[in-house]
Amino acid sequence: MVKAIRFDKTGGPEVMKWVDVEVGKLGAGEIRIRQTAVGLNYIDVYFRTGLYSLPLPGGLGMEAAGEVVAVGSGVTDVKVGERVAYVARPPGTYAQERVLPAAQVVKVPAALSDEQAASVMLQGLTAQYLLHRTYPVKAGDTILIQAAAGGVGLLVCQWAKALGATVIGTVGSDEKAEIAKAHGCDHAIVYTRENFTKRVREITNGAGVPVVYDSIGKDTFTASLDCLAPLGMFVSFGNASGPLPPIDSSKFAGRGSLFFTRPTLFTYIGKRSDYEAMSAELFDVLVSGKVKTSINQRYALSDVAKAHEDLEGRRTTGSTILLP
Repeated sequence: MVKAIRFDKTGGPEVMKWVDVEVGKLGAGEIRIRQTAVGLNYIDVYFRTGLYSLPLPGGLGMEAAGEVVAVGSGVTDVKVGERVAYVARPPGTYAQERVLPAAQVVKVPAALSDEQAASVMLQGLTAQYLLHRTYPVKAGDTILIQAAAGGVGLLVCQWAKALGATVIGTVGSDEKAEIAKAHGCDHAIVYTRENFTKRVREITNGAGVPVVYDSIGKDTFTASLDCLAPLGMFVSFGNASGPLPPIDSSKFAGRGSLFFTRPTLFTYIGKRSDYEAMSAELFDVLVSGKVKTSINQRYALSDVAKAHEDLEGRRTTGSTILLP
């Protein structure tokens, strides 16, 4: 028996329980991992509260890293003792050990720690597709990233800066503004006291930006649209403040034939070849030092309720790691 977090009803952080579980037997093509670091993401809150549906009882967590301790029949690419990381569904990384298909993991380079790898599989791969595939950022672009001091935000700031872009970011406090600036954000707007739409227009001399990356959702939707230049793209990749209202297409037509997309990571990594290529590019940019991980909080996995409270209370910055 090993320990894991399970919940049998949706609700607040208190629904998560630290319990004994059976890991299960290895099937063909599967591996067993002893997990050393687990990533915390806002999507975990969506599943816990029921915003995203999940069969119950169930587990939580989408990304982790650890050591392979057993392999099933037919597994040739991964060996016992190797370090691997992954982002996968259904949720279930909040556990000391786990069995999953070998095709869902990638090997961790020696230059990266397990904590680094676990902290970027979801957020880092999200930053990769946002910047390179959803709207390919190029040198000279000016972009807007909401929640610039969050996990994805800090990665986007650094990576976009390395690509030659000017980065505008919104944050909730002066402290978070300093963190964002230290990670490549050229203009950090404290949205609690500044009108970020007005500031974006001032920074861009009225032109607006070609893309807004928005993980906030309901609270920033209309104002984000007002930041876009004609033919700009609104990228909605999260709902931290709640889901978007019903979409009225006239909002996009009247503001200059805007584009809208609601991407998900699992679409972008749906092909194994894309998953491997995106992971390799992410690991390369981390090893090069152009982008650095920002693990600013660590909690014991058994204390995950506190971690969720801090995440929802916007008391966290960068990435958070749960230690099994």
